[in-house]
Amino acid sequence: MKIGVPKELFEGEARVALTPDSAKQLQKLGYDCVIETGAGTLAGFADKDYKEAGVEVVKTAAALWKAAEIVAKVRQPNEAELKRLTKGKTLISFFNPAANDAGMEAAKAKGANVIAMEMVPRISRAQKMDALSSMANIAGYRAVIEASNNFGRFFTGQITAAGKVPPAKVLVVGAGVAGLAAIGTSTSLGAITYAFDVRPEVAEQVESMGAEFVYLDFEEEQADGAATGGYAAVSSPEFREAQLAKFLELAPEVDIVITTALIPNREAPELWTAEMVAAMKPGSVIVDLAAEKGGNCKLTVMDEKIVTENGVTIVGYTDFPSRMASQASTLYSTNIRHMLTDLTPDKDGQINHNMEDDVIRGATVTFEGEITFPPPPPKIKAIAAKPKEVVPELTPEEKRAAEKATFKAQTKQQVTLLAVGGALLLAVGLVAPASFMQHFIVFVLSVFIGFQVIWGVAHSLHTPLMAVTNAISSIIILGALMQIGSGSFLVILLASVSVFMAGINIFGGFLVTRRMLAMFQKS
Repeated sequence: MKIGVPKELFEGEARVALTPDSAKQLQKLGYDCVIETGAGTLAGFADKDYKEAGVEVVKTAAALWKAAEIVAKVRQPNEAELKRLTKGKTLISFFNPAANDAGMEAAKAKGANVIAMEMVPRISRAQKMDALSSMANIAGYRAVIEASNNFGRFFTGQITAAGKVPPAKVLVVGAGVAGLAAIGTSTSLGAITYAFDVRPEVAEQVESMGAEFVYLDFEEEQADGAATGGYAAVSSPEFREAQLAKFLELAPEVDIVITTALIPNREAPELWTAEMVAAMKPGSVIVDLAAEKGGNCKLTVMDEKIVTENGVTIVGYTDFPSRMASQASTLYSTNIRHMLTDLTPDKDGQINHNMEDDVIRGATVTFEGEITFPPPPPKIKAIAAKPKEVVPELTPEEKRAAEKATFKAQTKQQVTLLAVGGALLLAVGLVAPASFMQHFIVFVLSVFIGFQVIWGVAHSLHTPLMAVTNAISSIIILGALMQIGSGSFLVILLASVSVFMAGINIFGGFLVTRRMLAMFQKS
């Protein structure tokens, strides 16, 4: 079968769904690749690069659609492209099925199979095909670059002979893939970065990247990430009011705001009001990554950059991935390749459209003359969420009673062990010679003292493995020291060697542990 990639018709779109490298990988699956002339030019891939990779280059889109059984695209197909679909042909592309009933009806009428890349379920096995995440990662990075271009000041703070330059303050709203990419880029440029998300469980990720998570003085039971496919859920009106009040408080302090909040199959929630824009300092910048869905900022104009009366720049571009066309094409073509790898389990160049597969079924919106959107929930959840255990809080009296019971149980166990040990020692003493008992008592005392010495060391100073080996080494050293005073030359020699080797183990263990702990300390 042939995989064809036409030139994108959407104005300003520079990405391409096939690169020379991905074409070589698809050929290993048994496919032949065809591309329309000039399709990769804007992304930096010339026709000669494709020819060298074994790709057939055709002159017109009509010839390509006719020759290919599988067509891969970036943008949603327009009406003219949908007319070129035929029965049994497979289209793999962004398709926007939630707002594209006409497109699905056209594909159904033609009997074509359509795989929408934005419908790939967010489960672990499908991460390599998650084109939304790939493009969001680029958009988050590019948003910070666009913000810095319009900000006109340093991101990082500096102290120079000419004076002190304060660092920029950046607020990222939404800590999904795009938000985390923006946070990482902002912190790496030296800005003081704040981040907010309605999912408090992402706070640890935010803080691990060097940003400060913005908490609300509001408690609300949030939807499980597994139930929402890894996306944020709709918040209650009370939570929204607390959220907007917090943003209004932050507005005069921050220099740059990057909004990334989206909810699947809904318009973007309005999170940055006109009042907040008015409260910002002149020269501040807002980059709205949700502009295509209506925008998180009230004043965002899609695909335009505006400057408000108080000097705030609002960027509403929707083509951030296309502004990094080469990188975006490489990632997107890799997502396409992985999708085709799942569609071609036998690597024979023939599609096996298995509708029992969670990933393939989830991404398929039309199949064999039927509309299959929306898909059923995947059998595997997006996040393996462990149910929360509700532990009732004990009263002070109950805590004291529990501690008393634990102390009694431990005391009883220790007394039992001492009694058993004493009985065994007495039994051995009755039959063993006096010299054996002398050495045996030394061994027992060494074990006891060595264990107590090493157990008293704080666990934060060594790993559990080091604790056990150091305990054993301490026992050896104590026993050897007690035997060094004997009159036998051989015993003295062996005891000295034991002390030396066990000492190396102990000090070496603590040295290694110290280096391990240093790896997790901030410089």
